[in-house]
Amino acid sequence: MILISGSLAYDYIMDFPGYFRDHILPEKLHVLSVSFLINKMERNFGGTAGNIAYNLALLDEQPAILASAGNDFGEYERWLRAKGVELRAVNRVDGVPTAAAYIMTDKADNQITAFYPGAMQFSSQSTVHSSQLLKSVKLAIIAPGNVEDMKRLPALYRKHDVPYVYDPGQAIPALSGKDLKKGIAGAKVFISNDYELAMVLKKTGWGKAEVLKRVEVLVTTLGEKGSVIEWKMENGKWKMYRIPPAKPKNTSDPTGAGDAYRAGFIKGLLMGLPYDKVGKLASTVAVYTVEKYGTQTHWFSWKGLMQRYKENYKERLV
Repeated sequence: MILISGSLAYDYIMDFPGYFRDHILPEKLHVLSVSFLINKMERNFGGTAGNIAYNLALLDEQPAILASAGNDFGEYERWLRAKGVELRAVNRVDGVPTAAAYIMTDKADNQITAFYPGAMQFSSQSTVHSSQLLKSVKLAIIAPGNVEDMKRLPALYRKHDVPYVYDPGQAIPALSGKDLKKGIAGAKVFISNDYELAMVLKKTGWGKAEVLKRVEVLVTTLGEKGSVIEWKMENGKWKMYRIPPAKPKNTSDPTGAGDAYRAGFIKGLLMGLPYDKVGKLASTVAVYTVEKYGTQTHWFSWKGLMQRYKENYKERLV
C-alpha cells in the first residue's frame, strides 16, 4: 500500500482567454484591483492526495489516502472507491465542506489560485496511529495538505521505518525553516519545482549540498523543460540526470500535472527502475493530465503508457 497524505478538494478550473500580464500594472500593485472574464469553468475532483491516488490507481498500485474531507465528500468518495482507492484513513469532518480550489489559467499557462481549506484545517493524523496500518505501507508521500500533519508525519514515518517522499510544495510558506529541515532529513526523496527549492533553501539557510546530504534522491521539476534528478551513488558521489519532458498531444490544462508526475515517480521507484527511467516514466504519466481539462478526467492503460514512453524516449521502459 502507498499512503498519500495531502489534500482532498473540489477544483473549480477556469480558462482566461488572454494573458494576466496584460491586465496587471506593476506600478499599481499597491492598489491592485483586477477582474478577469473567463470563458470556461468546470468542477472536478482534485487535491494533491486525491490526484496522486487516482494516477497510482491507473498504474495498478494500491493507494490509500490520509487527509480530511467535509460533509460534501460523498460524491468524491464514491468516485475514489470505484477506482480502488483505500479511504479508511480519511478523517470525515461534520459541519464543514471539503476544501475547494478556484484555479484560473491564462493562455501562457500561468495560474492564479484561491484556496479555501475547509475540512483540511483539521488534522487527519489521528487516523494513522495504527502500527498495523503502517506495517502494510511500502512507501508514503507527504504532499501539501494540513500543516500539522505535514509537521508530524515525517517523525512518525521515521519511527516506523516507512520510506517517504517529502513534497512540501504550496505549503512551504506555512512551514518554518525548522519544520522543513525535519521533513527533509531522512526522506527517501525530496521533490519540488525550481522556485519551491529556492524558497526552501532560503527558509532553511541550507545550500543544495546540505539538502543532498540528508536525502537519497533530490528531484527538481522544471515544467515544460522537464526535470532534474540527483542521487548519491555507492561511492558517495552524486550523479545527476536531466530528464527531457514527454510531449503532450495538446495542452488543454496543466492543472494536476505535478501530481501525476509524482505518481509516476513513485511507480518507478517501486518497480526498482534506474533513476533516469523513473523520471521519464513520471514525465510520461504527467502528459495525460495536461491533455485533459481537469485533474482526474484522463485515463490510460499500462500498454498505452508503455507505447507513449517508447515514442518519447526511443527505448523500452522494461
